[in-house]
Amino acid sequence: MASIGYPEILLAVICFLLLHRLSNSNMLPWNWPLVGMLPWIFRNIQQIQDRCTEVLEQSSGTFLLKGPWFANMDMLITSDPANVHYIMSTNFSNFPKGPEFLKIFDVLGEGIFNSDSDLWRKQRKLAQVLINDRQFQQFLVKTTENKVDEGLIPVLEHVSKQGLLVDLQDLFQRFTFDTTCKLITGFDTKCLSIEFPRVLFAKAMDDVEEAIFFRHVVPESLWKLQRWLGIGEEKKLSKGWETIDNVIAEYISMKHEELSKGIAKLQEDEEGTDLLTSYMNEDSTMELKSNKFLRDTIVNFLLAGRDTTSAALTWFFWLVSKNPLVEAKIREELKETIPEKDQKWHIFRTEELNKLVYLHGALCETLRLYPPVPFQHKAPHQADVLPSGHRVHPKMKILFSLYAMGRMTTIWGKDCFEFKPERWITEQGGIKYEPSYKFFAFNAGPRTCLGKGVAFTQMKAVAAAIIHNYNVQLVQGHPVAPNVSIILHMKHELMVRVTKRW
Repeated sequence: MASIGYPEILLAVICFLLLHRLSNSNMLPWNWPLVGMLPWIFRNIQQIQDRCTEVLEQSSGTFLLKGPWFANMDMLITSDPANVHYIMSTNFSNFPKGPEFLKIFDVLGEGIFNSDSDLWRKQRKLAQVLINDRQFQQFLVKTTENKVDEGLIPVLEHVSKQGLLVDLQDLFQRFTFDTTCKLITGFDTKCLSIEFPRVLFAKAMDDVEEAIFFRHVVPESLWKLQRWLGIGEEKKLSKGWETIDNVIAEYISMKHEELSKGIAKLQEDEEGTDLLTSYMNEDSTMELKSNKFLRDTIVNFLLAGRDTTSAALTWFFWLVSKNPLVEAKIREELKETIPEKDQKWHIFRTEELNKLVYLHGALCETLRLYPPVPFQHKAPHQADVLPSGHRVHPKMKILFSLYAMGRMTTIWGKDCFEFKPERWITEQGGIKYEPSYKFFAFNAGPRTCLGKGVAFTQMKAVAAAIIHNYNVQLVQGHPVAPNVSIILHMKHELMVRVTKRW
């Protein structure tokens, strides 16, 4: 029999410890020599949001994730509201998006989400004026109501009559893509129809988002090598970028032609004004009217409007379908809002939607548990110390985990994993306010989302129309999990059966 020496025993012990370390998902990430915590990231990439939540729960809300020694990948991940408030508000000027953000999100150009300092202030001021303008608000209401009436309802009628299964995620992406394109450019892509046409522009945006996420979890040298070789995620991003640029260039060209012929002015008088028309007509510098600026603005707004709202609606209907008591309360509130003669079939108008407190709470609860943008990152301009006591420096990324924030017992209590719309309702029956550094779904501080009102208008219109008029039944056994992307889409769609209530 062969003898076993000390080297073999030592190797066996080391292997056992390594396997134990890798197999125990409840332990904090291990900082390996040379490669840091990169193996933990790769091992947990498909469940990265939940794994980060577990790590932050064990680390009092803040954890330093060490990258490989050869890459600038050290990240301070936090779900601490005090840190969020400090970075986004109190010391806002020291935490710009920074050059690293610009490199990762280069497809967004110099739009409002990428820009800093004076350029960002100019863009935000102009966008705020145009979004709050009466003509745009009029256009928002009319566009949303028309798309529900002429786009969403015909599709729901078709699939319910034919007894077809339908992917709600795809349906909502088509709805928000049509409405967002219309609101921003004035043109309706008409991808929400019973034919379910393939839309290359929408596919291009999905590919770009997944590639951007990939850039967050691998060394910069690796994704830059992929870009140079034209392979992998970078190949997807490059092709998607080209498609996006071509389509937007066509929209801008058509809008110039409309304006030259006075067509846009006629539509403005009848329906209101889209944002592209407003930007082109605005009395501002040529810098803010160039085709490059218009392209970057359209891409930024499309990403914000199309993907975030559709993701929120998808998770909302999954949660409501799993909680019949919540669905019953929403239906009761909808019933109380409309005249008795319209108790059966009814399409809700904006003035009715504004009265829906419980539905508003259910949507907020969805955004708490499944924020459409599950993480954000910042970089300090100068070295600083956060309220949690952690030191940060300009070469360190700071990652906010919005997904984890909604699941912290220290923030929301022991029932933080429960879907409770009542959490958002005051004792007097009104909508309860939560500070943005605690409920971070619409950002916080000076960068608070300008489209919050737009998003709630669209979400309420869709939710009310479907819940009041149809039954939505989940397909039994269909897997539900978040996708690995910068937007919290569902990985395997949301397959349902829709039947009419009346």
